[in-house]
Amino acid sequence: MPTQPATMTVAPEAPAPQPDTGGSDFAQLSRRIAAEGLLARRHGYYAARAALVLAAFVGGWCALFALGDTWWQLGLAAAMSVVFAQIGLLAHDLAHRQVFSRRAPSELGGRIAANLLMGMSYGWWMSKHTRHHANPNHEERDPDVAPDLVVWSQRQARQASGLARFIGRRQAFLFFPLLLLEGLNLSFNSFRALRGPAVKRPWLEGALLVAHFAGYVGLVFAALPAGKAVAFLAVHQALFGVYLGCVFAPNHKGMLMVTPEMRLDFLRRQVLTSRNVRGGLAVDAVMGGLNYQVEHHLFPSMPTPALGRAARITRAFCAEKGIPYYEVGVVRSYREILTHLHRTGEPIRSGG
Repeated sequence: MPTQPATMTVAPEAPAPQPDTGGSDFAQLSRRIAAEGLLARRHGYYAARAALVLAAFVGGWCALFALGDTWWQLGLAAAMSVVFAQIGLLAHDLAHRQVFSRRAPSELGGRIAANLLMGMSYGWWMSKHTRHHANPNHEERDPDVAPDLVVWSQRQARQASGLARFIGRRQAFLFFPLLLLEGLNLSFNSFRALRGPAVKRPWLEGALLVAHFAGYVGLVFAALPAGKAVAFLAVHQALFGVYLGCVFAPNHKGMLMVTPEMRLDFLRRQVLTSRNVRGGLAVDAVMGGLNYQVEHHLFPSMPTPALGRAARITRAFCAEKGIPYYEVGVVRSYREILTHLHRTGEPIRSGG
């Protein structure tokens, strides 16, 4: 049986149902969202957000040389891990055309942010992320729950072998330590993908990746002695991976795992496999709006600042339709992830 969180909450207060004007449940919800103007682009918001992130990026490299030969540079490495992750979140919004409606500027901005500034292949990630959105938490179709190192369902655990089986025995304890390597994993897969069909312009993306790492490593070694430079890179990459993992993991991990025999319409497939994370403006900023994961999956091109209002509408709509809509606080989201990982590893521990 697929596992779900222990409790599923339906919004306690919902407005009176609006007249049904026909169509699927998702079509009805879409009409309400469109009527509020929530799909309109927010160019001012993204201009300000991009300016702040770029200022932090440039300021961080200036601070690297200003601080000089000191171990305080490791604090800067931690701060720059946050900046890099925020660039990644901006690249995510560009990929979903939340910033621009047209493909060309979205791809241009995405490649600059992802490849050049962050060091991740835009084309590879876009291909993988598109498949994830089409089939979230599907055991066979969602690449984000492929049992490479971690198993996400007991069915996967029973079929696991090699390293996945070894890690699966204690994966709840190893989950956060493994995130320390996620930054390196993204870089490795980005270069490897240049030889595959996912990247449509491999020479361009490859050149941007090489330019990124030449500048990234070159600046650190130019500013610091070798030992401190290596330490800076290690801390930066480790915390960068942890930050990204902590942003993306609460979105689906521990929610309904979809198997091939399940038949879910689009609305239920997206809502039942997604978890929203409460926490106010601080969580909104840290997670780049991905804490509204239900709404993001239903309306991927919706700009980040519209997601909060969309969540209130969607929550009420799900209450009308009797669809479980799940949201929790930050701490509980991670507790549920670790509980799910421990539960899914049980067949391996028991020899199943």
